[in-house]
Amino acid sequence: MRASAAPLVHHALGVVDYAETWRRQAATAAAVARGEAPDQLWTLEHPPTYTAGKRTQPGDRPDNGLPVIDVDRGGRITWHGPGQLVCYPILRLREPLDVVDYVRRIEEAVIAVARDAGLTAAGRVPGRSGVWLPAGVVGGELRPARKLAAIGIRVTHGVTMHGLALNCDNTLDYYGHIVPCGIADAGVTTLSAETGRRIGVEEMREPLVVAVSAALAGRLPVSPHDL
Repeated sequence: MRASAAPLVHHALGVVDYAETWRRQAATAAAVARGEAPDQLWTLEHPPTYTAGKRTQPGDRPDNGLPVIDVDRGGRITWHGPGQLVCYPILRLREPLDVVDYVRRIEEAVIAVARDAGLTAAGRVPGRSGVWLPAGVVGGELRPARKLAAIGIRVTHGVTMHGLALNCDNTLDYYGHIVPCGIADAGVTTLSAETGRRIGVEEMREPLVVAVSAALAGRLPVSPHDL
């Protein structure tokens, strides 16, 4: 998947401003494209922030008056905030580019860590990016299909930007004011809500880095996990 065989350089950035991090991503991606920086993986959290991808529709936007940052990734609107593990791979893809395969590999990594955390039903919904849990009864409550992790990317000059957001123990309140990812007939959830125990960002950081690295290197093969 990657043009380079060198290990990914991991940077754990803590809680960082979204707009400033977006600018840093763009500068780093340009450096990777020029061969002046190594392939890298950033893990971080953002303060509460709505971001709208290029396909966001007017009706998706928040009804609570909070601002939205319009960004250059694919997909529609989502929310970032504390308790959500965000991962930005900034790396050159092997030619010929296969962006769909890249997204499937990122999904595979998240599915692997979710299943290791106890959510053995985690998988994909055909036609919808990200990682999902199927509709069903949980703790005596009927729940719809719900998204555990969102994925939105951009590839420019063969180098990836943006990435994935895995809900660990974040609040879900902000999602109630938007149409998350433009999908009105499904829910959003977290690892903690589904497992019944607190699973924080720090617990998931290293497993996610390992899984993403393995998926992009082909050590974690893409398997059918359609719900």
